[in-house]
Amino acid sequence: HEYAYGQAILTQLLQPIEGIEVTISKADGQWPEGPELLRKADTVVLFVSEGGRWIDEDPRRQQAFFELADRGGGIVGLHWALGCKSESHIPTATRLFGACHGGADRKYQVTTTNVTLTESHPITAGLKSWRIHDEFYYRLKRTDRGGELRSLVTVDVDGSPEMVGWAWSRPDGGRSFGFTGGHFHDHWLRPDYQRLFVQGILWAAKQPVHEMIAIPAKRPDAVS
Repeated sequence: HEYAYGQAILTQLLQPIEGIEVTISKADGQWPEGPELLRKADTVVLFVSEGGRWIDEDPRRQQAFFELADRGGGIVGLHWALGCKSESHIPTATRLFGACHGGADRKYQVTTTNVTLTESHPITAGLKSWRIHDEFYYRLKRTDRGGELRSLVTVDVDGSPEMVGWAWSRPDGGRSFGFTGGHFHDHWLRPDYQRLFVQGILWAAKQPVHEMIAIPAKRPDAVS
């Protein structure tokens, strides 16, 4: 997982959009500035290793995420940010993202499959199904907190359609978007992945999603 590379791609895609101000924070180590950054943010896009555990490992960080949700902020999780090895972190992950890849019984598969759009939604506007070789997490744990969780993207795993992308209109008034693909970072240069990521982020942020939004497909010159 190339987290800095992924962040650079997302920044490149989002910065030209009117009304969006992007701040990247490398959240290694203690990340002491993190809780204050979260309190200033309207929407957070999380792309880290084992996100459920990472949020829980610092009580101040966890509380700042819960406060973001309680005030209706946007929350986006991509790939391993939606996961946790220990089931003890599943309640936090589902509370924030709506669904997660967690616990000892978590399922994943590297496969070549069709990515199928299951509902018409601003996040999937302008997209058509495509075929991809990727690692997907599936058979996800889901929230029991209410709201409306809509499966938007599925893949076929051993003959069964499995949700890998969703939109959750949370009961606190906020929005969460999750997508469990994106393991191989060359895919982040694909227009279909880029459009899905950007439109998911804009929807979570309660910003207009324009079907014909121009999405550049460029590799960042450098990643710090």
